[in-house]
Amino acid sequence: MGTGTGTDTDAVPGVTVWRAMRQPPQRFILSSWPWRVWAHLLGGALTGLASLLLLAALAVSGLLLSVIGVDLVLMLAATFGVPAAAVERRRMRLVEPVPVPNPHRSLVGAGRRGRLRTRLRERATWRELGYVVVFAPLQVCVGLALAIGLTFAVILLAAPLIVWNAGPEDVMIIPGRPVESPLHALPATAAGLLALVLCVYAAGLLAGAQVKTAVFVLSPRDEERQVVELTRSRARLADAFEAERRRIERDLHDGAQVQLVALTMTLGLAELELRESGSPATELVSRARGEARLALTQLRDLVRGIYPQVLTDHGLDAAVAEIALRSPIPVDVDIDLPRRLPDAVETVAYFTVTEALTNAAKHSDATQLTVVGRLKRGTLTLVITDNGRGGAVPSAGAGLQGLADRVAILKGRLVVSSPVGGPTRVGVEVPCSA
Repeated sequence: MGTGTGTDTDAVPGVTVWRAMRQPPQRFILSSWPWRVWAHLLGGALTGLASLLLLAALAVSGLLLSVIGVDLVLMLAATFGVPAAAVERRRMRLVEPVPVPNPHRSLVGAGRRGRLRTRLRERATWRELGYVVVFAPLQVCVGLALAIGLTFAVILLAAPLIVWNAGPEDVMIIPGRPVESPLHALPATAAGLLALVLCVYAAGLLAGAQVKTAVFVLSPRDEERQVVELTRSRARLADAFEAERRRIERDLHDGAQVQLVALTMTLGLAELELRESGSPATELVSRARGEARLALTQLRDLVRGIYPQVLTDHGLDAAVAEIALRSPIPVDVDIDLPRRLPDAVETVAYFTVTEALTNAAKHSDATQLTVVGRLKRGTLTLVITDNGRGGAVPSAGAGLQGLADRVAILKGRLVVSSPVGGPTRVGVEVPCSA
């Protein structure tokens, strides 16, 4: 498989196998390179033949099934170059240690159909299909020619043994001229040795040419590198946002909250002392202690709202159920997820629900709320509905606008529908592969 490490192949000073061929002949021939280039080319013949047979089977099946309206097989045939090119990248490591980058975006968590649609929209998919169609037959021909050349060279090398085993007058290296003895077959051995050396260097040249071609065709283009880098930048932005928020939560929990607890206790002790002495300042200290308690309660609510522990421990469904219990409006929660989702997706979904419930409680005059969540084809879909008076304007509030921006970072979308008279629906779709 392609490693997708983003190595810039333009920085590679030539092809590794060609650089190895510049060594003294005895050093190159006696190294592991001959075996590596032979294995590469002969293996390419096998994988090329298998690719052609599988591609032909998919194409024929797709054409037959397309008559009855089933196009899925044709779509699979169109994306056949993706796994075939991945095999090529892995196979080329025999002769080229520098990996060929993978031009495709990661689609971890995406459904099969979503993955298929995404791959069909990528230019690299069609380049890889063209590579298979054009170069698989060439690989078969090159591998077959190499196999024939190696077989002929080995036969010439073993000519004295063949003559000795079969007997004089029974072996003819040159048509019409029988070999009289094993000694007379020694020139054939020299010719076989020369043919073997030619096979080594010819295979090295062909393997290097294939590496150059594969790097040119199968590597990502500049615009594809930019898309990958943009995706990584979005991920880094989301991660940095979460890290900063958790830092603020930790500072509030370990700093300001502890200080407020200490202040409340100190004021309580002062109140006891003043009450015993009958000081008129007792009422002021008691009031200050009440204000400190209120500030502590508000700070705890703020810390809980920054990032709830239940979301980390038990997932999105449990976290939404908890905020539904605290809502002043009855909330019917129906979230059915088969597994835990990525942290960034759970966080965005949680705060979308929180913002929607808060807005409904403040502005909608609703008497009932519903939250429905499902995971379909690798995409989380959440719909929050209230039976209020409607008329909400999403662009007027910074809360939903900020959530829309965060959803966009994960390549999702936030949709608000709120006609006058209601109901108001807030929908969010976030791909879990983002």
